[in-house]
Amino acid sequence: MNAPETSWLGRLAYGPALEMQEKSVAARAAGDIPDTIFLLEHEPVYTIGRKRDRSSLGDEPLPHPVEEINRGGQATFHGPGQLVGYFIFDLQKLTPDLHLFLRWIEEGLIALLAGYGLVAQRREGLTGVWIEERKIASIGVGVRKWITMHGFGLNVGSDLSGFAAITPCGIHGVTMTSLSRELGREITVGEAATEAARIFAAHYPALSTLSPRLATHS
Repeated sequence: MNAPETSWLGRLAYGPALEMQEKSVAARAAGDIPDTIFLLEHEPVYTIGRKRDRSSLGDEPLPHPVEEINRGGQATFHGPGQLVGYFIFDLQKLTPDLHLFLRWIEEGLIALLAGYGLVAQRREGLTGVWIEERKIASIGVGVRKWITMHGFGLNVGSDLSGFAAITPCGIHGVTMTSLSRELGREITVGEAATEAARIFAAHYPALSTLSPRLATHS
């Protein structure tokens, strides 16, 4: 099985990145591109899934723009110092089970952190990756006829001030952490992106061996 095509895009504003994803989803559905991973960091922005409950954004004016998008989950922050990974995958050709796909992303991030000597894990009933009680990565995925978009945000840099104005992922009292904070030294997003590209390429074949739990999804 060929590895997905992976691109490092550097820093990109959210609007152009979303437009790129939309075009890529259409191209993947048409068979014009292979499964693709985009790795990047964003200019400061808050995103939230399309839902009535927007309480995680708080009541006060926010210091950065808000984008409402077609993924699951409550509010999160993207900005410089965070590695973002977007997956444009055809799950129908891999594993037609969104839940298993989310677990696959978590497993890749846990493996990435293990490479730095950090022990990370999932938490029951909560999507994402944690180090003890501290959340280091958020995950939210959208699907259109089994073509995925969006993905993960892995906190890399030590500045996490962007999260202070919201309730991250709607989890009250959550403590956010980052790769740099856990290691006690600054890691660049570019370095983390190199490791992510390697890890997810190595883990990609496992997607086709997972047993789907769902028969259909639209």
